[in-house]
Formats: sequence, structure tokens, C-alpha cells
Amino acid sequence: MYLRKNIATSENGFIFNPSTGDSFSANPVAAAILEQLKQGMTFSDIKAGLLDSYEVDPLRLERDWDEFINQLREANLLAD
Repeated sequence: MYLRKNIATSENGFIFNPSTGDSFSANPVAAAILEQLKQGMTFSDIKAGLLDSYEVDPLRLERDWDEFINQLREANLLAD
């Protein structure tokens, strides 16, 4: 699974889907995750980096990660 190629993102968290015309805003952590997805990083590598960078319980990260990925799917920002 990866971020669709046509999705535009910015460093300040602006996300634009030109296929639908929808736009979203993301917090700094979400914007960094989106950038890493655009670079082709795997989910497991991104999550490992988050665990290294932030004091977060691994179980909490998994719950938050699943919720975030579901939001991206619902917004039609991810492709298989």
C-alpha cells in the first residue's frame, strides 16, 4: 500500500487530491508520515521511526496507526 502518485502534499500539512478536488490538512507528524509514504518507505519502517522519535507505547502507536491509515483509505489517498 502506498500514497497515490497524484496526491500533492506540502511541508505544512496541506494535502490535495486532484482526482476528487478534495483537500485536507494534517498535523506535523501526519505530514511527515505522508512524505515518507511518498518516498516509498514501508509501513513498518515508518512505525519503527516513530517509536524511535517519540515516547509512545507500541500498542498506542498501532491503534493510532490503524486509525490514520483508515482515514487515508476513506479519503481515497492510498492505493494497493
